[in-house]
Amino acid sequence: QPEDELSRSSHSNPSKSLVNGIKTNPASNSPKSSLPVPMGPPVYVDLAYIPNHCSGKNTDPEFFKRVRASYYVVSGNDAANGEPSRAVLDALLEGKSQWGENLQVTLIPTHDTEVTREWYQQTHEKQQELNIMVLASSSTVVMQDESFPACKIEF
Repeated sequence: QPEDELSRSSHSNPSKSLVNGIKTNPASNSPKSSLPVPMGPPVYVDLAYIPNHCSGKNTDPEFFKRVRASYYVVSGNDAANGEPSRAVLDALLEGKSQWGENLQVTLIPTHDTEVTREWYQQTHEKQQELNIMVLASSSTVVMQDESFPACKIEF
């Protein structure tokens, strides 16, 4: 019956849409607007990739309120397309501040970008307050003719 409930709720309120499985109101784009947290408990996972290369197109504080991860991977490396997005990194701080529990969170950027560097420096105090650690790795994996940064995570 969950499909019936979903279909009823989307027909009864056509202005709502689903983004990352979370109901949002597309007419409300103001950063100051507060969207209601959807019903149901948050989801706890060990590792989560921030959707769409950390683009602000579909990730907001609601994502971080609902998807609570020990590790978040930021894979964006395309400044022209706003990846990673400063707004998404700020949304992590806002979402985590509402968890009500001070669980350790590790942010893993896959690229060293100006956006992540500036965000790290400007919000370092808030990160410490929220128990968020940004993991930088100087490890490199070499495969045939390629080499790329690497990070080892143990659970």
